[in-house]
Amino acid sequence: MIGLISATSAGAAARDRLATAWPDHTRVYDGPVGDAVRRAFAECEQLVCFLATGAVVRLVAPLLIDKASDPGIVCVDEGGRFAVSLVGGHGGGANELAREVGELLGAEPVVTTATDSVGVPGLDMLGLPVEGDVAGVSRAMLDGEPVALNAELAWPLPPLRVAATGEYSIRVSDRAVEPAEREVVLRPPSLVVGVGASKGAPVDEVLGLVQDALRDAGLSVKSVAELATVDAKAEEPGILGAAERLGVPVVTYGAEELATVDVPNPSDAPLAAVGTPSVAEASALLRGGELLVPKRKSAARPAMATCAVVRRPGRGRLAVVGLGPGARDLLTPRAKDELRRASVLVGLDQYVDQIRDLLLPGTRILESGLGAEEERARTAVAEARLGQAVALIGSGDAGVYAMASPALAEASDDIDVVGVPGVTAALAAGAILGAPLGHDHVSISLSDLHTPWEIIERRVRAAAEADLVVTFYNPRSRGRDWQLPKALTILAGHRKPTTPVGVVRSASRPDESSRVTTLAGLDPATVDMMTVVTVGNTATREIAGRMVTPRGYRWQEEPK
Repeated sequence: MIGLISATSAGAAARDRLATAWPDHTRVYDGPVGDAVRRAFAECEQLVCFLATGAVVRLVAPLLIDKASDPGIVCVDEGGRFAVSLVGGHGGGANELAREVGELLGAEPVVTTATDSVGVPGLDMLGLPVEGDVAGVSRAMLDGEPVALNAELAWPLPPLRVAATGEYSIRVSDRAVEPAEREVVLRPPSLVVGVGASKGAPVDEVLGLVQDALRDAGLSVKSVAELATVDAKAEEPGILGAAERLGVPVVTYGAEELATVDVPNPSDAPLAAVGTPSVAEASALLRGGELLVPKRKSAARPAMATCAVVRRPGRGRLAVVGLGPGARDLLTPRAKDELRRASVLVGLDQYVDQIRDLLLPGTRILESGLGAEEERARTAVAEARLGQAVALIGSGDAGVYAMASPALAEASDDIDVVGVPGVTAALAAGAILGAPLGHDHVSISLSDLHTPWEIIERRVRAAAEADLVVTFYNPRSRGRDWQLPKALTILAGHRKPTTPVGVVRSASRPDESSRVTTLAGLDPATVDMMTVVTVGNTATREIAGRMVTPRGYRWQEEPK
């Protein structure tokens, strides 16, 4: 919950804008400002104070405990010009909150956390448990000193300023090692603990068994990703309680599926009880990995719990990111996050240039020219298979005539794939033209480089006969100058010559141009590959210079 506190009418107006935008996540605190701040500090995870920073500092100073538990606090000035991350930049999420508040209010976010200010990933913000000299290693990274990366496990991390050797170091390990001097240890969630339990097995017995197994194997409990078991034990209190204390989820599998896993220590007891010869080992091994701790029983007599520990290899991560039509303000926040998260960026050179300034220092850029889509897709997947965090970029939406299709055709289930949607060219052009896509519509690429013209023509005819609004991608190039006239002729056989046609070039970019003409009046010679052509259906009209396609039904009046 975000507490909102203000002292003036101007502050209250800005406060109410946030409350309206975030109705489920905010709470307005009224009354004397001091009391309001103290109540919000005790009750909320974050605060936005429409007050002077000095006043907030004096009010919260006696309340501060440590950065792990203090709420994140953002201050917004009376004029609404700045959103200042004051307390809890990382731990309390104030840095990100300042950016979100700034975006909503049109204020400039002010972030003074050193790593955030210069684009270096905060070691405590990587989503992994971290131990050791976080401040010292972070300072070394900021000062440009060599920091060694000792990755005992391959794991998809964002770009870090690291070297082969250095006085400071970052270790990626799931072993129970103590950080050395000037070292940080990152704990990846690489361990899966399979658990079997008799009905009524105590929480302490299950938890103690798991902790003893990890300790004896020299493994860190902070690297446990999940407890795994059979479906029949999905509600077993001892397993659920142990998982809750460890702070990990419980994952369950069917007995038939577990019975297919080859394990070193099958048993008749679980086969008779739940239908599989192995629970602990099979559930840990089902998704692959290395068996580090074979099945062991708890020390209780009689033993009511078993466990096994498996190390799963780090899975590479491929984010397929749509950059939108080109304007920076049409690049989604999620896309920006993925670009900053990637340690490897793969893309067309001209698209890389659009977002190069958003990349963190150290990001490895693999760029290539036009016509190398399949090569880029293969490269991105290959890098992800090496355990990297990869972003593969495309214009518009990466799933529309862009990089998602070749990448996913190349990828298998050995990597994690994330799709990040973007604003398509059809949508960007439609917004400029008015509302041409108000009813059923279709997009058709006129490029026959990958699709035979016979198929394209059949699709155009189908769209014409179905009276669909048609958006043409890749309408005309120097080497392909006859396809657009042919497609327009097909449409003209089913629509009036006065049918509105919208032509938008370089939508949302500085050299953007647009016009509304007609099916008879469009000169194909004025169209190129940077252009999107939208042809209306029989209901589309030009109204005040804009294309409008009715939604296709009338609002029904309620009976009086």
